[in-house]
Amino acid sequence: MAIALEQARRAAEAGEVPVGAVVLDAAGQVVAQAHNRVEAPPDPSGHAEILALRAAAQVLGTPRLVNCDLVVTLEPCAMCAQAIAHARIRRLIFGAYDPKGGGVEHGPRIFTQPTCHHRPEVIGGVEETAASALLKNFFAARRQ
Repeated sequence: MAIALEQARRAAEAGEVPVGAVVLDAAGQVVAQAHNRVEAPPDPSGHAEILALRAAAQVLGTPRLVNCDLVVTLEPCAMCAQAIAHARIRRLIFGAYDPKGGGVEHGPRIFTQPTCHHRPEVIGGVEETAASALLKNFFAARRQ
């Protein structure tokens, strides 16, 4: 989670919503890492999770990351949750819960839907305080 939090800080420095993600292989080694890049370049799908999954697929040479874990600082949205399912991620670990935009523990709860073809193990609330603080501070500064 420390690497994901550092990626989130980089996103904030770039003016992006501070979300960071890391893909780990079965041995716990970093395969890919990314942060939100929605604003520059303009890309509505430029969420940290999507970018990290894309990079990991390139590194490993496969679209199915069956023995990989995804660590992300914020509960994934529905779009990212679907991408996680399609990538066959083994385990999803996230920091802050997202009651408004989350798609895993909140909202559509993608992994509980009968149409979801893969359900990763989910662990939420890891370093939740640190991840939440990054987001709160980012948005508080925007409102000033």
